[in-house]
Amino acid sequence: MSAAEVLSVLQERGETLAVAESLTGGLLAAEFVAVPGASLVFRGGLVAYATDLKAALVGVPLPLLNSHGPVDPSVAAALAAGARDRCGADWAAATTGVAGPDPQAGQPVGRVYVAVAGPLPDHAAVRELTLPGDRAAVRAGAVEAAVTLLAERLAITITSR
Repeated sequence: MSAAEVLSVLQERGETLAVAESLTGGLLAAEFVAVPGASLVFRGGLVAYATDLKAALVGVPLPLLNSHGPVDPSVAAALAAGARDRCGADWAAATTGVAGPDPQAGQPVGRVYVAVAGPLPDHAAVRELTLPGDRAAVRAGAVEAAVTLLAERLAITITSR
């Protein structure tokens, strides 16, 4: 499912979307706002590239960041939940990881976590990825993975209705 299809499903359901991004630096939001009519669903996004901004802007607990670092599945989940909450959206997707060229805090280049938070706790999901390539490839792969994970979670909620 593409970003346009995700937005279409959300529009049909009367639901909204937000994003929180680290390594993708706005690319995930751009993927959605490139779709004509995105403003009917897309509430906004938070780019928290610096670790301290993940806490200050998105609400990721500082103890979590201090104990696990910014590239962690729990941090990805907290980014998605924080974006959903701070932007007043029904759904949110988040990205965090290492795009390179160097490893960060013990995490290898290409290690990425994408996460989704939805209206109910069982809608949440986190996926770990190891993406090949240079910075651009890792960042593009993270965007694609976040859209895919969101589409999967939306499909699950459609079938459980």
